[in-house]
Amino acid sequence: MVKLQLSIKAELENVTDLVPSSDDFEYFFQVKCNSCHEIHPKTVSMNRLNEREMTTGKGASANFVWRCGTCKRESSAKFEPVPPKPYSADENGQFSPLIVLDCRGLEFVDFDPKGTWKCVGLESGTIFPEVDLTDGEWTDYDEKASTPVGVMAIESEWNRAA
Repeated sequence: MVKLQLSIKAELENVTDLVPSSDDFEYFFQVKCNSCHEIHPKTVSMNRLNEREMTTGKGASANFVWRCGTCKRESSAKFEPVPPKPYSADENGQFSPLIVLDCRGLEFVDFDPKGTWKCVGLESGTIFPEVDLTDGEWTDYDEKASTPVGVMAIESEWNRAA
């Protein structure tokens, strides 16, 4: 069992508290088998609300269950029971933890931020509930604060969690 922490960094313009929009947010990852070290050619997805039964272990389940196409070993990953940590304006341009995953037999090696996120206007408190990071960036205009807002240059990194 390995606990992996996904951290993100982004350039925030006049917004704060960037976080996936809901508990059923679909996270997209690149996965690597720890047994044969094969990296799966396609992006895989998982979310906090879906649990799948594992073939090994009586009644065991995880948010992601995967059988390596090369060595046929079954691996799994499960979200830690804490919600994602919002990325704040104070962390602008620096890596900050988002989620922690309990991984068994696999590692995640990349993260695709596509999907709907949400954030809050820095000056106005305006909620932006549909931040689409599919193209890696998002821009809008905060009417209350009369300022442009945006999320750009989003990056991610994986580390072992403490």
